[in-house]
Amino acid sequence: MATVMEFTSPTAEFPLGSIFENLPGVTVELERLIPHETHIIPYFWVRGAETEAIEAEFEPHAGTSNIRVVDSFEDEYLMRVEWDQAYVGILVALAKANVAVLSGIGTKDEWRFEVRGESQEAIAEFREYCQDQEIPITITAVHAMLPIHGESYELTETQREALLLAYERGYFDSPREASLKEIAEELGITQQSLSSRLRRGHRRLISATLISSS
Repeated sequence: MATVMEFTSPTAEFPLGSIFENLPGVTVELERLIPHETHIIPYFWVRGAETEAIEAEFEPHAGTSNIRVVDSFEDEYLMRVEWDQAYVGILVALAKANVAVLSGIGTKDEWRFEVRGESQEAIAEFREYCQDQEIPITITAVHAMLPIHGESYELTETQREALLLAYERGYFDSPREASLKEIAEELGITQQSLSSRLRRGHRRLISATLISSS
């Protein structure tokens, strides 16, 4: 059975975490990872700083190269960077493990990840790899991926909770009856985390319904 694990990791353990030292107000959201033979290419959204300042933070790091802006939306920037696999860390662990990254959000305090394995064994292998490589992670939740009304849309429990609460509170109404901040406070998470759960939940619902049926 597909299993989801949520965990946190110190900011310093993630290569993108170095930008928080000089840009403490920045939020980084991991979009996807593309592993290659010698390097990994993470795509990530950045909020709270201009692209020039972000690029400057990566330049001194020996493990990164070819950072550039891929897209932008209002005050958010989608960026990519090449990361050398020789540098052991949580990014390499995520790329090598047989798990899919559902979400990854970093601030100056910590990184919060949500990953899915096709089985409990896949999650266990990821945990063992982190332990063997002395990569510190703190597991906050492990649960099976739940279907909705008998249909397996591959929504995680947290995505389902966020979507349902947003719907019940009128977040999707026009005009909106609840703000992102209000719903995030009710769930006890940050606005960035809620935004990520809603966006990824929408993507999975569209993929499972509109795309699959077309």
